[in-house]
Amino acid sequence: MNKGSGHCQKSRRWVLGAGLASIAGAASAGGAASHHDIAGLVQSLGLGTDGYLRILLPAGSGANVAPVAEQFRHLTGIEIRITEVPVDDVDVQLALDNLSGTQTFDLALPATFSIPDLVEDGVLAPLDGMAAYDEILASRQTSLFTTGDTFDGANYGFQTDGDAYVMFYNTDFWDAAQARRYEDRFGAPLRVPQTWAELDQQMLWFHRPDQGQFGGMLFRNPNYVAWEWWIRFHARGIWPLAPNMTPQLANDAGVGALEDMIRASDFLAPEAANAGLFDNWNRYAHGDVYANVGWGGSQKFFNKPGSGLRGKLAFGKTPGGLVGDQLLTTPYFNWGWNYVVLAGSSKPDLALIFAAFATCPDMSTLAVRQQDGFFDPFRAEHYADPGIIDAYSSAFLDVHQESMETAIPDLYLARQGEYFLSLSKWIARALNGLTAPDVALARVEQQWNIITAQVGRDKQIQRWGALRSKYPTHARRLLVDL
Repeated sequence: MNKGSGHCQKSRRWVLGAGLASIAGAASAGGAASHHDIAGLVQSLGLGTDGYLRILLPAGSGANVAPVAEQFRHLTGIEIRITEVPVDDVDVQLALDNLSGTQTFDLALPATFSIPDLVEDGVLAPLDGMAAYDEILASRQTSLFTTGDTFDGANYGFQTDGDAYVMFYNTDFWDAAQARRYEDRFGAPLRVPQTWAELDQQMLWFHRPDQGQFGGMLFRNPNYVAWEWWIRFHARGIWPLAPNMTPQLANDAGVGALEDMIRASDFLAPEAANAGLFDNWNRYAHGDVYANVGWGGSQKFFNKPGSGLRGKLAFGKTPGGLVGDQLLTTPYFNWGWNYVVLAGSSKPDLALIFAAFATCPDMSTLAVRQQDGFFDPFRAEHYADPGIIDAYSSAFLDVHQESMETAIPDLYLARQGEYFLSLSKWIARALNGLTAPDVALARVEQQWNIITAQVGRDKQIQRWGALRSKYPTHARRLLVDL
């Protein structure tokens, strides 16, 4: 049986022939394979033309995937059967299916930060070694962020959503008289903030609740608070973990970042305390809040026809901090949906081909262009597309592309969920006045050490070293260990 399987695999690669030639030619010419080239692999590999694939999606992404699925069906005859579940339930559904041995889906779109944990739990199939994977890989060459697609040196995903954090500023607050008073008061121009200190100062300045005006709408929902602290902390120039996986959080940089968050909370709209994603969008759209943070999906909502914020927003990368006399900005890729092939699928090669098809330049452009979907630009080609420009605006896309190109990664280590659950819990306690900032971060360090020991310190040291090497150059140059 083993010999027969090996012979079949060799023969299958051999018959790709002309089907792969166009992909290889496009790659060597500096371009990416077209969706026609990739769809042609279904026939070249003898995968059938009247079957189906089952895919699990987070709610809101069906609008992005449906037109791509229809194109795939038209070219291959393969139907894509879509199931949507609430955003936070994707990983739960995948874990339950895996534990029960139920082969409900062939592909899924979990959040990119979930991939390490899903791999550890045996949920995902590695893509390396699948028929045509090496050739299909060339279709990703203009993707701006692929760090989260790999784990332990193997490839598991195709990024399909560019979720780098971006700042929003309501320019109705920037009238000439206001700008003069601000500059007279602080000796600095009223502009897109360059540092967290400048942002906090502006939110304080504009926070006038007695006049129905608020400084910011930054997330204080316990599920989201770790992200802001993570950026504020990095902007102070310290690595969160030493090379030997010793946490470096409960220090002046970590405590200072948390104390700044606590102070800044006083200048937010009251609803920020509990608002989730869609609550945040709806509240900020009232137009009485100055600053906000979000993703491209936020901008699609704020920029839609009829929105009171359309044309009234300025954008910026997430603020940075001064390290010595140098500005360190650390844009952050902290979400993003990712096509993965499930280990229980009976059609892994076909699932892989659809993932590559959906993320190639022309099909991913079609997906991101959908006004009602939440996928955001993640390839260089996207930023020149007229439909995408109309959905987001050129001003936003300029900032978004720069943020994508210079983003620090999430903590793509095994047990990522446990590390960040601990961080979120103790930051929330500090924000709510239940635990002193230094004590909260000391508790996080203790729990992180336990998690690392449970996983295996040597393994995590290797993973963290590989991840540190993938930080953008400017961050690696300025970040230091204690």
